[in-house]
Amino acid sequence: MDIIFATSNSHKLNEARGIIGDSFSLVTPLELGITDDIPEEEETLEGNALSKAQYLWNRCGRGCFADDTGLEVEALGGAPGVRSARYASDECDSRRNMQKLIKELNGIQNRKARFRTVVALIIDGKVTLFEGELNGSITETPSGSGGFGYDPIFLPDGYTKTLAELTSAEKNIISHRGIAMRKLSDFLKSML
Repeated sequence: MDIIFATSNSHKLNEARGIIGDSFSLVTPLELGITDDIPEEEETLEGNALSKAQYLWNRCGRGCFADDTGLEVEALGGAPGVRSARYASDECDSRRNMQKLIKELNGIQNRKARFRTVVALIIDGKVTLFEGELNGSITETPSGSGGFGYDPIFLPDGYTKTLAELTSAEKNIISHRGIAMRKLSDFLKSML
């Protein structure tokens, strides 16, 4: 069975294919000739994931899913949250996003944060949501060269290395996206 995954990110696509396995074939909008930017204008991760999945469902009428991820910092009332990728500007610049976050937390003792991913699946018009989260804290300076986004300043609970210092295999075991995708995979496999 083919399922459309609303992504153009090859890293996310490969991760999802690895988790879901061979029982389902994941295709991207681009592989179906859909080149438009899928709207992400909602105020919540759930809203964005559902909006993207609904867009594909309305366009193709086929099983599809979409995800949205955000970094939520306790001392900032959950910010940057849904605006994580564009926190410092609309240019999606990870370095500037990290600089802004470190500056905003300057002098603040509470550095608790969590990454949260929400996946919205639509099969036969029925919506199911899956969530994964990874708790940790924000470091004062970036460390590590792996990963992407806020990984160099995110220290997972129970670890002495940032996400950017972990191997891909180590990160995938604990990652918020991996957790949400495994829940999606279990659900899909239960349909077989």
